[in-house]
Amino acid sequence: MNGRLSISRPVCLTGRPRRMRNTGILHPAFCILFAAAASTLAAQEQPAQPARFVVLLDAAHGGDDAGGNLSGQPEKSYNLALSVRLRSLLMARGFAVVTTRESDTTVAPDRRAEIANHAEAQACLSLHAATNNMGSSPAVHIFISSLAPTGTTRLAPWKTAQAAWVERSVALAGMLNSALAHAGMTVTLGRTGLPAIDSMTCPAVAVEIAPGKPADASGSPASSESDVQAQVAEALAAALVEWRSDDKGIQKQ
Repeated sequence: MNGRLSISRPVCLTGRPRRMRNTGILHPAFCILFAAAASTLAAQEQPAQPARFVVLLDAAHGGDDAGGNLSGQPEKSYNLALSVRLRSLLMARGFAVVTTRESDTTVAPDRRAEIANHAEAQACLSLHAATNNMGSSPAVHIFISSLAPTGTTRLAPWKTAQAAWVERSVALAGMLNSALAHAGMTVTLGRTGLPAIDSMTCPAVAVEIAPGKPADASGSPASSESDVQAQVAEALAAALVEWRSDDKGIQKQ
C-alpha cells in the first residue's frame, strides 16, 4: 500500500446490456461519470507549478561592434563574460535566464528588444563596461530610459514602449544601487536615451562597470577586472533575489 487510491479502469459498453447485475460492466453514462471523477482526482494530485521568474541579460555590443577597450580587452568580450557569470549565479538561485547573445555576434538594438519582450521578463539588464573611471576603486553606472512615464496601453509605440515601465525600472535601479553600494562599489544613477531599452516592455536597466585604473605607478591594480566583475555579479544576483520577492508581493496585492 502506498497510501494512494487505486482506481481500476472500468469496462464500458456502447449499447444497453441485457444484464448489468454482478457483471462488473458499467453502463456508458456511469462510465462517463467515473472517468470525470478519476480525472478530477488525478488533477488534484498534481502539485501546482510555480510561475517562472525570468531575467533577461543583454551583453552589449558584439560582432562588428567591439565597444570600448579595457586594458587590451574589447568591451564586447567583457560584457559577454559578465553575462555568462551572472547567468550562472541566477540559475543557481532558481531564475529562468534569457540572453540576447551567447557568442561574439552582432545583435541589432531592435532584435535585443524583441528577445526581451518575447521572454516576458520580470527584469531586463543591459550589461556594459567603461574606461572613464580614473580612480583606483571600481565604480558602476546605472542608467534607465529618459522617456517620460506613461500609463499602460494595449498597443504601445515600438520606439517608446519602455515609457509604460519607467516607474518599475526606477524601482529596479534603486534596488541594484543598494546592493552594489552595500558591496562597497561607488554607484552613480542617471537617465539617458537607450535605443534597445526604450523598446522593451519590462523593468529595464543598463549596468555599466568602470573597473578603475591601477592603484599605483607600478601598474598593480587595486582589484583585477575579473575580481570586480565577480563582485558586481554577486551584488546584482543578490539584488535580483530581493527584486523577485518584492515582485511576488506586488502580484499578491
